[in-house]
Amino acid sequence: MARFAKTNVPRFSVEVYQNPFLPEDGREVDAIVTVTSTGGGTAGRPEGIPAPVTDPGAGGALPAGPGAAVVLMVDCSGSMDYPATKMRAAREATAAAVETLPDGTAFAVVAGTHVAREVYPRGGRLAVADGTTRKEAKEALRRLTAGGGTAIGTWLIAADRLLATADAPIRHGILLTDGRNEHETPEALREALDACAGRFTCDARGVGTDWKVEEVTGVASALLGTADIVADPSGLSADFTAMMAAALGKAVADVALRLWTPQGARVRFVKQVAPAVEDLTGRRTEAGPRSGDYPTGSWGDESRDYHVCVEVPAAGVGQEMLAARVSLVLPQPDGGSLPLSQGLVRAVWTDDMSATTTINPQVAHYTGQAELARAIQQGLDLRKAGDEDGATARLGRAVQLAAVSGNADTAKLLAKVVDVVDAAAGTVRLKARVTDADEMTLETRSTKTVRVKK
Repeated sequence: MARFAKTNVPRFSVEVYQNPFLPEDGREVDAIVTVTSTGGGTAGRPEGIPAPVTDPGAGGALPAGPGAAVVLMVDCSGSMDYPATKMRAAREATAAAVETLPDGTAFAVVAGTHVAREVYPRGGRLAVADGTTRKEAKEALRRLTAGGGTAIGTWLIAADRLLATADAPIRHGILLTDGRNEHETPEALREALDACAGRFTCDARGVGTDWKVEEVTGVASALLGTADIVADPSGLSADFTAMMAAALGKAVADVALRLWTPQGARVRFVKQVAPAVEDLTGRRTEAGPRSGDYPTGSWGDESRDYHVCVEVPAAGVGQEMLAARVSLVLPQPDGGSLPLSQGLVRAVWTDDMSATTTINPQVAHYTGQAELARAIQQGLDLRKAGDEDGATARLGRAVQLAAVSGNADTAKLLAKVVDVVDAAAGTVRLKARVTDADEMTLETRSTKTVRVKK
């Protein structure tokens, strides 16, 4: 199996899409900020050839880092033996992920039950991937058996301790569970997530249909990773390999979106809106006078969109101001930060009604995508509560929004839960029978968005 090797470090660019025009005394400014990093992908460089060092002053490029550290957390609770194919698929998937590790990558495997047990290499340390350690890790995985409970917080704390021993810029976890977090309190899991936030990123997967969506998505949200369902255990190997490829495709970690606003202005919210909806508003850390940083995690060769909403002081016709300055920054060990790129959000007051009533297409698109995610979650909650009329209305609105935005993937998932009578009008009927897998897939993927065409 091929092992993934990073090519280059990314260069960042920031583009701002907005309608800057406000009516007299208008105060709310919306903008979509597209952040793109290029040159940090995984293909095209022979393994073992170091990435070139680039000039950090030339367009936001960064010096090459020493590599990545990864901890794989595998659910080994008793339920993984029902059916036995789950445990076997988990062993094979983890072995496949280990096989993709390029030489020099630090890694470890943790077995998760009501406690966390180091499977490889043990001793509170990480192994360094090479032909020998990959083989040893796969041998250790063959001996994994199922038994015990589930306490996800303990797995995350164990991963954090292991990753803390690595001198690597990219610190990543991959977590697999098949059951509910029944052997620790929700508060204990929340404390573990708070302790790990900002220290490493983590992708979380639920296998089968006996786990809780909010627990798996909660892990991914807090640790700036991805969440998904693997309903059929036979799909685990492909999913784990893809997750490892994505993790090892990252070239720089801990990038922050910094928002500066002028005196009298305030940030109403900052949300990632593509490739998935994630509210970052409450994660702000102060970064100097009238500036705050919002975490974005690790970056490779990719593009993401953010919705920024700023409330500015009211002003009269003809006045203009800088409503916000949006920057990408990388925190430095000395407490400073390395600027990567920036964009400007403007506010212009006018009495031209056609200008002030025009909604920017990017803003309109992602406002609809955020509403789509809310409508799906509300509809599924109402369906579970037995409120068929309420569920029909909300899921019908979701079908309508998916059609308008061109979100074909979400539309297909909705069609497994409702019979669509008229997508444009949002007319639907609840299906009499819906499989757990179809319902959980829709709920887990409800925040995934489709990019707007610019």
